[in-house]
Amino acid sequence: MKNFIALFASAFLLVSCFENEKAETTEVDSDTTAVQTEVLFHHPEWTRNANIYEVNIRQFTKEGTLNAFEKHLPRLAEMGVDILWFMPIQPIGYENRKGDLGSYYSIVDYTAMNPNYGTTEDFKRVVDSAHALGMKVILDWVANHTSFDNIWVTDRPDFYTTDSAGNFPIVALDNDGKPTDWTDVADLNYDNYDLQGAMTEAMRYWVYAGGIDGFRCDVAGFVPLEFWEYCIPRLKQSKDDLFFLAEWEDPKYMSMFNMGYAWDLHHKMNEVAKGEKTPVVFDEYLKRLNEEFGPDDMQMAFTTNHDENSWNGTVFERFGDAHKTYFVLATTFQNCMPLIYGGQEASLDHRLEFFSKDEISWDNMELVPFYTEMLKLKHDNPALANGVAGGKMVKIETNHPDQIYAFSREVDGNKVIVVLNFSNQEIEIPMSTLSNEKLNFTVHSSNGGMMMNNETKSLIIEPYGYYVFTK
Repeated sequence: MKNFIALFASAFLLVSCFENEKAETTEVDSDTTAVQTEVLFHHPEWTRNANIYEVNIRQFTKEGTLNAFEKHLPRLAEMGVDILWFMPIQPIGYENRKGDLGSYYSIVDYTAMNPNYGTTEDFKRVVDSAHALGMKVILDWVANHTSFDNIWVTDRPDFYTTDSAGNFPIVALDNDGKPTDWTDVADLNYDNYDLQGAMTEAMRYWVYAGGIDGFRCDVAGFVPLEFWEYCIPRLKQSKDDLFFLAEWEDPKYMSMFNMGYAWDLHHKMNEVAKGEKTPVVFDEYLKRLNEEFGPDDMQMAFTTNHDENSWNGTVFERFGDAHKTYFVLATTFQNCMPLIYGGQEASLDHRLEFFSKDEISWDNMELVPFYTEMLKLKHDNPALANGVAGGKMVKIETNHPDQIYAFSREVDGNKVIVVLNFSNQEIEIPMSTLSNEKLNFTVHSSNGGMMMNNETKSLIIEPYGYYVFTK
């Protein structure tokens, strides 16, 4: 049975007559437009200099529980974490399960808690504790598919996609209508308006019962944009500063979402790291941001996450000695909010099992000062703010295009200059190349922090090193 918190039960019941809500409205476009005019789209102010931290409850501690994770909250707050993204916390299906524990993204009941993690009350307490420490919480939401034994398979079979013979449930499909290799999850049919209402109210349940601040929406682009246009404005009527992160990279989805995935930037990072491309390729991503996306379309930049770590390798495997330099790029790139995957600050050096228990080791914390410094850099410098609040990137040519990527960002008198060496060579460049101003900058570097003065004529950047000048 679903775990309802008494405090929120009455509020939830007031909004939970959902299955007929959308079915009653045949003029979908006009209905959606009317709601959108009532809820002005905006970015919550707390997102402007924010970062995000992904929490994998199963692997975070030996116990794999919310109670055990809660002990890490003071440490994460001290590191400077702003937004906690919890991977799905609901029960996992058994039918067609992969591995012994299954995929987090194979959900059997949207408004229940995975008993391995704890109770709904435990989650609400963790959210309250995070809020008390100044952090926000968003919940991973899987709207595209369910487990094959989800309660809706029996209760609402009309919610599911059928094959040509009318069989259901069938494996999740891609946007070309072809079966994915996600053989443990069943495809939902958003042509059914009752499904749109039911999914919206399941999300609203966690806004009330969990007190969360938003959602990270799994494979958001596999779900019709029409659903998000219906769902998100209605959820914002419950809490107007909710934050929505789309696991997708499509400008049209940014009409509803606060932030998308910087997949293109991430892929370019990997290509540079493999030696397939030079750092000049980052100009292509900047051009795409400026030409295809709006000036306030924020993107999440990352060197790893749960998928990348488990399936493609650790940051050490993919980026080697340059892993810090790539994270500096993610932290300082225009319109980008940096992500830290749980354990990344503990030098996570192996691929976590995705379908089984595989505890993160917290024995090596030597990278904590680096990530703390980068998050503080983001907090302290308005030029690095997310979206239109931050400064535009201006490329700096250094005569080393195959090794060095350099740029500046400036807003309201705050200036940041970033110099990144993506090669295994020591590079020297004249300081006059970077700035003609008096060099009263504070320097964050791979060699440690220092003050730069006017007597410094050239800059020597170690292999895979970085400098960030702040004024």
